[in-house]
Amino acid sequence: MNIVEIYNKYYLPERLQMHMLRVASCSKLIIGNWSGVTINKDAIIRASLLHDMGNMAKISDNEIESEEFRKIRKVYIDKYGRDSHKINLAITKKEGLNDLEIEIMDKKSSKRGEETLNSERYDIKILLYADQRVAPYGVTSIKERLEEVKKRYKDISSSVWSNEEQANHLIECSLGIEKQIMKYCGISPEDINDESIKKYIEELKEYNI
Repeated sequence: MNIVEIYNKYYLPERLQMHMLRVASCSKLIIGNWSGVTINKDAIIRASLLHDMGNMAKISDNEIESEEFRKIRKVYIDKYGRDSHKINLAITKKEGLNDLEIEIMDKKSSKRGEETLNSERYDIKILLYADQRVAPYGVTSIKERLEEVKKRYKDISSSVWSNEEQANHLIECSLGIEKQIMKYCGISPEDINDESIKKYIEELKEYNI
């Protein structure tokens, strides 16, 4: 079953499908130019393609575009619950990701930016970085993307992004991860953009999980 068929099986909206395809395409561009430590390239791609399967539960009521989609989302939440991270783990395991792939996806978190920066796990660094390069409607810079995240969550007290000092520290960690990756990559951050990943998106739509 290819990745688009899997997305459709879970009734994922197109914008969520495109987010994961863009993240996987950024990952593919990076690992295609990689000269650093040995990494499991297939594991990174597979984790990238499925890393946000639980985000149906995070879509707010004011983002719902139709009554049909509202019903689909309710069935989804009734079946899997509202914890998007737990849903990610459950669905990716069900769809055949192995322990390494699930670990990469599980440990990829903006909140763990300092831990990721200080680790030697470039598979996790690459997935986190690729995810942070993709805004809702396309690829952007780390700084622009995370400043937008900080602004969006600044009034949500439960979010790490609501604390200005902590949020700025996480942005600095992400910029540090970018430098680490680029040290072993034959491209620059500016080379990762909507145009450069376009061909990978079309290729990855046929990727079989």
